[in-house]
Amino acid sequence: MAAYFPITDSTWIFFIVLLIILLAPMIMGKLRIPHIIGMVLAGVVVGPYGLNLLERDASFELFGQVGLYYIMFLAGLEMDMDGLRSHIRQTMLFGLLTFLTPFLLVYVAGTQMMGYTKWATLLLSCLMSSNTLIAYPIVTKYGLQRQRAVTLSVGASMIALLLALLSLSVVVGIVEARTGNATVPLPWLVTGMLVKLAIYAAVMIFFVPRVSRWFLQRHSDAVTQFIYVLAVLFLNAAVTSFIGLEGVFGAFFAGLVLNRYIPRLSPLMGRLEFTGNAIFIPYFLIGVGMLINIKELFVNWHTANIVACMVIIGTVGKMIAGYAAGVAFKLPLSNGHMLFGLTSAHAAGSIAIAMVGRRLEMTPGQMLVDDDMLNGVVMMILFTCVISSIVTEKAAQQIVLEDTVPQEEKKGDDEKMLLPLKTGDNTEYLVSMATMMRNEKLGRGIIGLNVVLDDDNVAKNQKKGKDLLEKATKAAAAADVRMQTQSRIATNIANGIMHAFKEYDASEIIMGLHNRTSANESFWGKFSEDLFTELNRQIMMLRLGQPLNTIRRIQVAVPSKAEFEPGFYRWLTRLARMAENLDCKIQFHSKQTTLAIIKEYIKNVFPHIRADFTTMGHWNELPQLCTKVHDDHLLVVVTARKSTVSYKHAFEKMPAELTQYYKQENLLIIFPDQYGEPINAMTFAAPRKSEQLSAYSQLKEWMGRNKKKGQQ
Repeated sequence: MAAYFPITDSTWIFFIVLLIILLAPMIMGKLRIPHIIGMVLAGVVVGPYGLNLLERDASFELFGQVGLYYIMFLAGLEMDMDGLRSHIRQTMLFGLLTFLTPFLLVYVAGTQMMGYTKWATLLLSCLMSSNTLIAYPIVTKYGLQRQRAVTLSVGASMIALLLALLSLSVVVGIVEARTGNATVPLPWLVTGMLVKLAIYAAVMIFFVPRVSRWFLQRHSDAVTQFIYVLAVLFLNAAVTSFIGLEGVFGAFFAGLVLNRYIPRLSPLMGRLEFTGNAIFIPYFLIGVGMLINIKELFVNWHTANIVACMVIIGTVGKMIAGYAAGVAFKLPLSNGHMLFGLTSAHAAGSIAIAMVGRRLEMTPGQMLVDDDMLNGVVMMILFTCVISSIVTEKAAQQIVLEDTVPQEEKKGDDEKMLLPLKTGDNTEYLVSMATMMRNEKLGRGIIGLNVVLDDDNVAKNQKKGKDLLEKATKAAAAADVRMQTQSRIATNIANGIMHAFKEYDASEIIMGLHNRTSANESFWGKFSEDLFTELNRQIMMLRLGQPLNTIRRIQVAVPSKAEFEPGFYRWLTRLARMAENLDCKIQFHSKQTTLAIIKEYIKNVFPHIRADFTTMGHWNELPQLCTKVHDDHLLVVVTARKSTVSYKHAFEKMPAELTQYYKQENLLIIFPDQYGEPINAMTFAAPRKSEQLSAYSQLKEWMGRNKKKGQQ
């Protein structure tokens, strides 16, 4: 059998790796052990220091590097930017603490207990003061990416990594100067790195958001967007490697820059997470395990002593920093566990730092990092990964149990979104809006509906409708949202939608706003007016000219007394959720009394979103607001039905005003839940008017006729 192992054929290697990725989580789940540990242990077993089943070929180098970048990229991509901005001082303080505490402890242990020179110990201190977010996939599994302790841990990890790399460059510069191998004086070396880092950050912050917005607006193809994001990721990783920093820092920075353009619930985010969690991140974890030689612990007692010192002292340093930060920031104990768990693991980045010392020669034939230290670093990775995964898993479970559910969700939510789809609608945009507005904690899907008019072309139109529903189902599935679909035939479109609404016991409708092709066409189209006239539940009509993730601001015009309508909090919650998922600013325009209630609700239920409140004295100021809305804003107009509390006669002029003053494509009109007659006694054959002319329109038409008579 020895003649067949280790396996070198790339096809068999890939098959066995896939088998490990498939089985390890199942086995670890039965043992109640984080599956990340299973991946690392599997790498130990099949690697050259275990059963020697697989050769650690170039695929592990390539995929492992990509997996490490992916972990850091997703951490930046899913970070709560508002939370980071709100707690930037705490993040910086924790970053300094989680860097300095293990740095100083390891330095003392290295010189007093392990017998290393001060330069070798300084390099070891740089290695142990940084960390890798190896347990971040556990946080993702529990949906805690935006939890405060997670945000602090991710930000602090990047600060610690940056400080460790800068300290490493100082150590390398001093050692090379002492041995006469320095090519650049130390002050110039450090200054040059800082200048290059500043230039890199400035260029990326200026260009990448602008290019990304332009690209995503013009290319909606899923594959094209995915490839673009990966290109940005690896460009940043390559540039940071070129200027002397680790590529993981560039990967994390790429995630921060693209954070705004890839919402957490978007199909693009789903594809990115799926690819990373399915292939690249497991490949990285297995590759790390294949580097570990556990036999050294039992053969070489010096190596065992080094491993024990690094694991115990380094972990204690991270533990002190984590729990001290938790106490200082007045966080619950479970958050302290999370701070410690996420920042205690070391991975391939530690090996990279050790390899730098491996190339530095102190005296002829004596390297700064010897074989025992290198073996100790590799085995330390295993123990810290196990500790980090177990602590993070327990902390995540405690936080989930401690999190209180908002009062509105405790009472129950009747949320069932119905999406009537027709040819000409931008299906992906409607599905995307519904996905970002839905209550994720309820775990409910959305309903796709296509109603076909019962005429001579019914078979042809029904085929088109089914294709449309299939397209919508794929768009929802990409965001990991279930969609239930129905195609139905009716003699009246509005009737068909209302019957489906009643059958599904839906709570609201999200549909496309009619696109006028000529000035003679009605603003609402053929059946929309019948729908919001006869149905007293929430109806949202969307017209969008660009992907939602490229919207920079949501401008909401709210009529006075809107707070007295039954559906006030429903549409307010939907808009707030969308702003939260898009990480964009939302600005409300209304009278002061209405704004005060909106402000209080946002403060209590959605404290993390960026909201502005601007007084709009009268609804007649809507044209002025329209002219101030930019092309990358979404204008939301909250209106009302006749004979309701917030209805105003000025609403009759709204279609004409929007047509005249608002030239952009991005528009959302909301008819909230309002009191009225329930749906009853409906029949498919009941005739309905196609349009009801407002008094304003009738007056305008009458004046036009009189003017023509006068001219004659």
